[in-house]
Amino acid sequence: MGSELAVNHQEKAYALLKADADKILKLIKVQMDNLTMPQCPLYEEVLDTQMFGLSREIDFAVRLGLVEDKEGKKLLESLEQQLSALHEASQKK
Repeated sequence: MGSELAVNHQEKAYALLKADADKILKLIKVQMDNLTMPQCPLYEEVLDTQMFGLSREIDFAVRLGLVEDKEGKKLLESLEQQLSALHEASQKK
């Protein structure tokens, strides 16, 4: 029963981190489509702040043993790749 509970907490922690990563991606998509261009200091500030916050959340979950370090890094790298692709696509418009 105890290991099932631990797995449940780990799955829930990763799902919450993934949801936060998806929110960042959505925020950036909206910003790029409707509000500002990637060269805008406000865009960069929002992106930096959100990415820093997510990295701290991941670090906290790793320290609690809820998420493996490599899973956390993989989540951040995936988000960075998606943001990079989104940025490149916006430049081609």
